[in-house]
Formats: sequence, C-alpha cells, structure tokens
Amino acid sequence: MSKETVFSNARIVLEDDILSGSILIRDGKIADISEGNSVAGENFEGDYVIPGLVELHTDHLEGHYQPRPGIRWNKTAAVQAHDAQIVTSGITTVFDCLRMGADEDGGFEHGEMREMADAIQSAEKEGRLRAEHLIHLRCEVSADNVLEHFADFENDRHVRLVSLMDHAPGQRQFQTMDQYIFYYQKKRGLSDEAFARFVAKRQAESARNSTPHRNAIAKVCAERGITVASHDDATLSHVDEAIDNGVRLAEFPTSFDAARASHEHGMSVLMGAPNIVRGKSHSGNIAARDLAEMGVLDVLSSDYVPLSLLHAPFILADEVESISLPKAIAMVTSTPARTVSLDDRGRIATGLRADLVRVHRSHGVPVTRSVWRQGRRVA
Repeated sequence: MSKETVFSNARIVLEDDILSGSILIRDGKIADISEGNSVAGENFEGDYVIPGLVELHTDHLEGHYQPRPGIRWNKTAAVQAHDAQIVTSGITTVFDCLRMGADEDGGFEHGEMREMADAIQSAEKEGRLRAEHLIHLRCEVSADNVLEHFADFENDRHVRLVSLMDHAPGQRQFQTMDQYIFYYQKKRGLSDEAFARFVAKRQAESARNSTPHRNAIAKVCAERGITVASHDDATLSHVDEAIDNGVRLAEFPTSFDAARASHEHGMSVLMGAPNIVRGKSHSGNIAARDLAEMGVLDVLSSDYVPLSLLHAPFILADEVESISLPKAIAMVTSTPARTVSLDDRGRIATGLRADLVRVHRSHGVPVTRSVWRQGRRVA
C-alpha cells in the first residue's frame, strides 16, 4: 500500500521560481506539486520548503573526532554527533571529508581514515544516521604516502568525490610566506631554524610528488567514475592542469582569474558559506560574495560550520541584486547534486527524492523547522 503525505500552504522554492502551494509525497518521492492554498495535510503556515541541502565539502567530522589536539574520540560517537548537527542544519546529503596523506608534521595515521569510513558505513547499516553520508577524499598530493592512503579506498562505493590538494609553501593557498608563517610557524610555535627546515622539507616533497601523484589519482578517478575537484587554484596554469585532470569542481579558487576561468570551462566553482556569512575569507583570500556578484559562484560548502549552508543563500538573496532566492538555494542543492551526478535529488520536482526542509525566516538567521529524507521525517 502506498504511503502519502501532503505539505500545504508552503512557499515552495523551485529552481527558478517560488510557488505558494502544496506538495504530495508518495513512497518517498515527490508525486505532485500544486499551486494554491489547501486545507489538506500538514500546514506549513507560509514557511519555505526547499530541497534537502547537498554538502560536498565539510571538515566538520574531524572536529568531533579530534576535539582537542592529540585527542581521538570514539569514531561512532563522533559520526553520530556530526550527523545530528548536519541534519538539523537542513543537510540531507553530506560528503564527509577524509584526509589522505600525512607525515610526522600532521594529519592522521595510515588506516585511521579507513577506520573512520568503516564507522560511518556501520552506523548507516545500524540505522544510526539521518542524513545520507558519502565520502570525499582530500588527497594531499605532495605527501609521500598519499597513494598508500588512497589505496585503502579502492573498492569503496561510497567514494564519490576526490580533491587534489597541495598545501606546500609557495603553492596555491599559500602563495605568500606571510600566510604560511601564520598557519605553521606561529600556530606551532616553531623557531626560525625549525620553521626553515619544515619549509624546505615541504617544498621538496611538493616538487617530488605533486605532479605524479595528481596524475595517478586523477587516472583512477576517471576509471571509476569519481568526480574530481581541484583545490585552491590560483593561476591560469592551475586551471589548465585541472582541465587536463578532468576536474568538474573547482574548490576555493584563490584568485579572480582562476575562478572566472574555471567557471568558463564548465567547472562548478565552490566557495565556503562561512565566507559569505562573515563577508570575507578566514585565510585572507578572495571574498565569495565578490565572485557571486561576478556571476562565477556556483556552489557553496559549509566547510566548518554546518548551519552556514542554510544561512548563506538567504544573505546572497538579500544583498546581491542579481541573485534571487531560488538561484541562491540552487547553489546548495541542485548545482552540487548535478556536479557529482546525483540526479535524483537537489530539486523539488515530480519523480525526485522527497529530501525536503521546512524553513522559517522572518528576518536574520533562518530556522530549520523540519527535515525529511526520502519522505521520512528525520528532524
């Protein structure tokens, strides 16, 4: 017997319009969308209903697993805490970032991220999770052991996104030593001599490893149908390299030229929603709002603050004349879904998954009232 649910008197945010009306859900999918008020079903009292948010890049799980330097939390408990905050922020599909490649200066031990992925998948099987969790491997291509870490995931169907990163000094995010000194010398309390040794080591690793590791990982992703992302592209040569590697997602470009070129070549340009909420980058790079005004911002990511993914689209719709609320919501729903070939979600349309969020906003920060995943209420 079919199970039906009706949401009525809602402001339904479609891809290009806002419709006042009702939604019929049948067997976990959107069966009908109708205009006009109704007395049937759950009355949304004029609240918005938007597609469930699709989060491609979040480091949030790491904060629960490693809440303090040197502390490792129970993996299942960390995943559950992460999931709870994700869902109540309106996110129904989340790509959990797992770091590949480390050395004695930071990162995780070999096998540690494999164990985390196993914990996520076990929690899923046990019914502990409310969002759908997929995996995003963040590959530090300059690291000696990145291919060893990456090999742990060679048969994992949950891996749907891989980013190619190089955080060595003089590369991409850290093109100036001022930024690198702040992130590594001051935060770690290194002496000038120790910092000089650290920089020389990282630069040598980058020169030795980055190109062969980048090409090897991109080749595997092409063979397995995994979406590839570039990370912190700064120059047009970086964009050309991304094109050669089949990149579909340009994460956090650090220059206007790189962002524009990536967008023009058909890549989805991703920036952090916290950047929108704060009005600037935490690392001193370009402001996401400027890219939005230029028309080259395609996708937002909550990065390290889950609720920012719901908050930022409303700010863009309020403050950027060329961006309507449907266009802003698409940056956190339909566009990220399409970028990673999840064609069954991200839009309110008949036949798609009923991943939906009821949002109340009279002013300021929006409030998540309820969340449904495949027609089942999860928050």
